[in-house]
Amino acid sequence: MKVKLKPLQDQVIVITGASSGIGLVTARQAAEQGAKLVLAARSQDALRQLCEEINQNGGQAIYEVADVSQAADVQRIAQAAEQRFGGYNTWVNNAGVSIYGKLEQVPIEDMRKLFETNFWGVVYGSLEAAQHLKNKGGAIINVGSILSDVTAILQTIYSASKHAVKGFNDGLRMELEMDGAPVSVTLIQPSSIDTPYTMHAKNYMDREAKHGPPAYAPETVARAILHAAVTPERDIVVGGGGRAFIGMKRWTPILFDQYMEKAFAKQEHADEAPRPLAQNGLDRAAGSLRERGNYPGYTRETSFYTEAVTAGSPALRTALLAGAGVALAAWLNRSTIKSQLGKRRQ
Repeated sequence: MKVKLKPLQDQVIVITGASSGIGLVTARQAAEQGAKLVLAARSQDALRQLCEEINQNGGQAIYEVADVSQAADVQRIAQAAEQRFGGYNTWVNNAGVSIYGKLEQVPIEDMRKLFETNFWGVVYGSLEAAQHLKNKGGAIINVGSILSDVTAILQTIYSASKHAVKGFNDGLRMELEMDGAPVSVTLIQPSSIDTPYTMHAKNYMDREAKHGPPAYAPETVARAILHAAVTPERDIVVGGGGRAFIGMKRWTPILFDQYMEKAFAKQEHADEAPRPLAQNGLDRAAGSLRERGNYPGYTRETSFYTEAVTAGSPALRTALLAGAGVALAAWLNRSTIKSQLGKRRQ
């Protein structure tokens, strides 16, 4: 059955993790374009302020305080949408948490807690949405990461959870297609995004965490999410830098590992000492209507790669993917050669 998605102004959209970062920016952009919103997060004060802001500006938004790691909470989000708007057209699973540190430093309890939110939260939301949309049609949009395809050193458990999200997303899409359900299932794969992600992460490193370059604005991801709400897409990588990483991992995995070990691990360490371990979004709500994070470098406000692939033909997408992989391979190869030459001169 062909999937037909409604214009944004005719949609009700559910967004989890709406109190900061990508979820917050997506909510604001969707409201500006006329969508009705059901917003969920653990931070009640932030959600209340956001809904007041949207409603005062002429939009329509309600909120539900929810922890997506709890199936009952996810059901309450769906019930709130039914009671207020009679249902929904798009469900965006965006809520997520992260951990920085070597595997031997991270307690198993923290690893399990991360998976409860990042993976099981997506499972609960997707199955709830699939049940509702299977007959009427709509979109399920799961926010993964470029780390659904590659692994960032010192973010191994987060990367593993995003690998799991991709596997689940692919299986869900195939099953809905097999049943002839008019539901689009999309995986959004952001690169490094300048949000409070690093500030909310539980950090076991000896320095404050920061994004590795290049970093993009959260608006780039929000535009991709809202594109997928009206245009069926299998997956969208946000950021040419992230697409290059995926290509590099695929074509020259050993070189990519060396880059992670020798360069990227250093780029994840900020200069300042870490915050107290208790200050993190894994163990407690941390949303505060903050869109941007602490990235110290230049933030790319637009991803020309993502803008091109969401507007271009399949042939253009293939060409851009191949070109990005070749470009990064060449750059990393030059970096490796310089490093080796430097060692020989010492």
